[in-house]
Amino acid sequence: MSEYLSQLAKQYSPEHSRGIYSVCSAHPWVLEAALRHALDQEGPLLIEATCNQVNQFGGYTGLTPRDFRRYVEAIAGQVGFPVERIILGGDHLGPHPWTHLGSDEAMQNAIEMVRLYVREGFTKIHLDTSMACAGESSPLQDAVIAQRATELCLAAESVAGESKPVYVIGTEVPTPGGATETLTSVAVTTTESTELALASHREAFLAAGLEVAWERVIALVVQPGVEFGNDSVVDYEPEKARHLSKFLQQHPGIVFEAHSTDYQRAEAYRELIQDGFAILKVGPELTFAMRQALFALARIEEECVPPEERSYLPEVLERVMLHAPSQWQKHYHGNPCEQEYLRLHSYSDRIRYYWHYPEVQGAIRKLMDNLNRHTISESMLSDYLPEQYRKVRAGRLSKEPLPLVLDKIGEVLQGYSGACVSH
Repeated sequence: MSEYLSQLAKQYSPEHSRGIYSVCSAHPWVLEAALRHALDQEGPLLIEATCNQVNQFGGYTGLTPRDFRRYVEAIAGQVGFPVERIILGGDHLGPHPWTHLGSDEAMQNAIEMVRLYVREGFTKIHLDTSMACAGESSPLQDAVIAQRATELCLAAESVAGESKPVYVIGTEVPTPGGATETLTSVAVTTTESTELALASHREAFLAAGLEVAWERVIALVVQPGVEFGNDSVVDYEPEKARHLSKFLQQHPGIVFEAHSTDYQRAEAYRELIQDGFAILKVGPELTFAMRQALFALARIEEECVPPEERSYLPEVLERVMLHAPSQWQKHYHGNPCEQEYLRLHSYSDRIRYYWHYPEVQGAIRKLMDNLNRHTISESMLSDYLPEQYRKVRAGRLSKEPLPLVLDKIGEVLQGYSGACVSH
């Protein structure tokens, strides 16, 4: 299915724009919701794992690239989604998880990681070597970034089978998972920076004998002026990125990949795609929606389940996050009350790193069991999940707790899939 991405890039024009969204999450319910949502959609579903989530050491999910592929395929089998319609991608593949090490050791780890991704059939590879390693000054020079990306591409090509990977390059990558402060604006990548990134990568690829692989470079990551912080979203303003759209007209066969597009207005996705940002990444907003649904169900549980039988899911999460603060402490600042609010409600959704903890899993099981035993009333559903209530009333959705959660996640995906059609 990587040919689909190649055609997406080759056929782009402002008059006939088409896009694809990329689901960047390893949570099984997010993946199930995405697969169910895409069942009736045309084209493939793009699912990506990041270098921190999935690598040869397991990442924070405990999954290797082989594990992740099998994991996705198992969920697809349960849903009835054809695996041949799935495009697997690797996001931010580079030395990022090992920047505390020297560049030689970090790059060796990154090279092995890329080999494993490609060997396991991941066919969309984002080469991101923009982060400085131990002892290096930041930001790195474009020539250094391009040379390291070339080393990773050589590793990928050495193990690629018949289905050759397509590549995404680029040095101007937003903060993975969102910014840590309140934002009102972000700087859009300049034409000069875009030209330099493309030219330096092309020069390095050709010098390494990667002419054929360069033909499969389909996208460049730039900053279109979209981002989200803990409690704020920077909305896309097309006029500020107009120079980038003009850049694409001079470089046919290349489109842009936009990161941190979570929480944008629905019309922004159509505007981004029309302006050449044909690959839209979404991640934290999906688990944010899942958290909203689960907390709504916990509120319903409070009203219909005796205290001694309740899951107390929000309280369990708070306790676990306080006991193991490494995933949020550097991101959430302020006094204790402000930190508590951010732990549970921040757009950056650091809570997503805690769903797999056994104590949290136990609370979720109890919540779902309770609400499967105690029928959720329509009137209560209208209070806490009004969009799902309307679908239940229309006969399009079950009142069982898991379908309600999956549908809440699907609301986010609808904004993306509705924009990713020809204009």
